[in-house]
Amino acid sequence: MAHLEKYRNTVKQLLSKYASYKYFYGDVEVQTVFDTDQDHYQIVLVGWEEKRRVYGCSMHIDIKAGKIWIQKNSTDVDIAQELVELGVDKDDIVLGLHPPYLRQFTDYAVG
Repeated sequence: MAHLEKYRNTVKQLLSKYASYKYFYGDVEVQTVFDTDQDHYQIVLVGWEEKRRVYGCSMHIDIKAGKIWIQKNSTDVDIAQELVELGVDKDDIVLGLHPPYLRQFTDYAVG
């Protein structure tokens, strides 16, 4: 259980850091969504760029079966590497945004 709580805190710390950055233009709010019961963690953008609606998830991480699954990352940040730097084992990180057949060619877990 301590292992799971450590991963929850690490994921929240990482996403909170990126959510603290101001969106580069427009009236867009950067929100964190942390569901600690189901272990889903996201950064969501909500607002307007002039007359265009902005809404979407920029980062999504799940914790499943004791592993951290990176489900979406639409930024240029290597969040898997940042998780490693925060003390997460590469064997406990799954690049869920890659097809299952390609995961074997990464330095991370396959699932």
